[in-house]
Amino acid sequence: MQFLGKLLDTVSSVSTLFTNPYRVRDVPLSDYGGAGKVLLKEEGRMVLYKNTQCQSWDCLLMCPETPAVVLRLFQVVSEEDAMNWFPQYALKLRPFYETLSLKAETAQPIVDCIRNHPDWSSAHIAVETGLRECLKHNYVQSQINSRDASGQTPLHLACERGDLPCVKELLEESQARTDIKDRNGETPMHSASKQDTSVIIQVLCSRLCSGVNELNNNGETPLHVACRLGRVESVKALLGGGAKCDVIGGTGYPIHMAMKYSEKGCVEEILKADLGQLHAEDTLYGGTPLHWSKTAEMCRMLLEHGCAVNYLSKTGESALHILTKRGRFEAAMVLLTHGANANLKGQDGNTALHLAMKMDHIELIKALIVFGADVEIHNDLGETPGLIAARTSKGPNRKILLDMLCSVGVQRCLPPSPGSPPPIYNKAKPEGIGFEDIMYVGAAMSAMSKGYSEVDGHRKEKKKTDSLLCLDGGGIKGLVLIQMLIALEREAGRPTRELFDWVAGTSTGGILALAIIHGKSMEYLRCLYFRMKEQVFKGSRPYESAPLEDFLKKEFGENTKMADVQFPRVMVTSVLADRHPGELHIFRNYNPPSVHREPPYATTATFKPLTTPQGWEDEDVLIVGYTEEPPRKRRKVTDEGVWTHVCLWAGTGLTQIHT
Repeated sequence: MQFLGKLLDTVSSVSTLFTNPYRVRDVPLSDYGGAGKVLLKEEGRMVLYKNTQCQSWDCLLMCPETPAVVLRLFQVVSEEDAMNWFPQYALKLRPFYETLSLKAETAQPIVDCIRNHPDWSSAHIAVETGLRECLKHNYVQSQINSRDASGQTPLHLACERGDLPCVKELLEESQARTDIKDRNGETPMHSASKQDTSVIIQVLCSRLCSGVNELNNNGETPLHVACRLGRVESVKALLGGGAKCDVIGGTGYPIHMAMKYSEKGCVEEILKADLGQLHAEDTLYGGTPLHWSKTAEMCRMLLEHGCAVNYLSKTGESALHILTKRGRFEAAMVLLTHGANANLKGQDGNTALHLAMKMDHIELIKALIVFGADVEIHNDLGETPGLIAARTSKGPNRKILLDMLCSVGVQRCLPPSPGSPPPIYNKAKPEGIGFEDIMYVGAAMSAMSKGYSEVDGHRKEKKKTDSLLCLDGGGIKGLVLIQMLIALEREAGRPTRELFDWVAGTSTGGILALAIIHGKSMEYLRCLYFRMKEQVFKGSRPYESAPLEDFLKKEFGENTKMADVQFPRVMVTSVLADRHPGELHIFRNYNPPSVHREPPYATTATFKPLTTPQGWEDEDVLIVGYTEEPPRKRRKVTDEGVWTHVCLWAGTGLTQIHT
């Protein structure tokens, strides 16, 4: 039975040996006092035995607290491995067993670090295992600024791990240096910036860390690194600790790095610290952060901060060129709705429409044409967008694209072949009201506004007559009205505000009417309506009133009043919804004729007295979202009527009047 027991012990030892030879175990010291156990080396409390029974080499750590039980640190079958690891264990473990009472569970991570990182000092291991007490050992103190194979010091490692107590211990007690760079040229501050926490950066900056604006081998400061990784809290701490936004790196400034990876929070923090970074040029192409944008959200954020939408890079390209080449439709739409010029020429004289045609991107092509892209403009090679479309468009898009180009006036998409007859254009006027008719009306309006007529080639002065522009409702269909007015302005050569004496509007037409007398251009209003669609008319009806209120206040101002605008005269139809049934009401910037006429007009009908622009303060106006909604709140219209706060709900004929 005794023989069988020893045999089982041997089998167990061999089995354990092959499963995990480096697992730390508690073993009786008596196992190494008999035959077959040869003591090979001894250093401090470390001893190395050769076990001839199972042909293994065992490393033991003597424990004064438990004389009868020792820690077996490894049991390997290779003498070479044993002779290699034993001196490292003996050297690097000494500060730990002299400082702490080691158990199997605390010794295991230490010896794992020794094997996995043979280039680490005991100071590195103390940081990695979180055994801060060992950092005070004299031997470890001598290694505080030592470097591993990658050039990292224990402070690098503590910052990278986000271990605040270790960082404080290294800085305050051990005087660790903050200016040492690893092989990548990174200081401990670079390592700290990779973490999404601010406390370590604040501790480093409190010691006037010299590495806060240092460039690593990739041309990145810690601020670049934090922006690349989207560490918003680190960005805040770095900016508060002296990091500069205008340190240019390998590709550009930190804001370019944040834009490249669409890190909105990081961009916002940089702009809070230095708004001038809005137009910072990168080192590669001279592009602004807008040129680096990839998403609609990032574009919108920069534009709301006031960046130049048509800024040209060193290559002569706008952000619209870049987004078009990348096929980023949503982001390109944001630029267009904020005034991007669709006809700017970039490399090789190409406009965004040329580029969209080359990509056969039908949605971008439509958007660019709607926003005024010239379909007949030539690039440096003499190509028009239509010619490019005819050459490159393939598949089902080809016919749609060419038909669309013809519908907007493109006469010919293919270059003429030698000997071909000249193209025949259909000069017949289309039936009904069409685009050509709008041109004729525009010409007529231009003549009216100049106060003369032309008959048989001779100009004749005539009496000036008042002209009235009526704008219908229909929500986002106001874009159709805007396109028509753009055509009229183009033909007349004058803004709409100068073409009419009276402007009237209902619902969305009311918004247009107010914008026209406010002096806003039609191109701007086209962008405005697309932005309204994105920011106000979201989701399903009924829409929330607050976004529309805020939007109109921002566009028309807080204090502008109806009576402030004398010309042209404007009237906006509305409904007073604080009563049942609701009463019609007209907001206007002029007095009714009876006010100035003596005697007033005689009439047999009975009408309620007409209010003047200065008399609206006596009226209670109910603020509601739609006519079918119950009353919610009453407010007063201020003196002289704040016309810029009149919110006109599309398609309902209902007006909200806000103070």
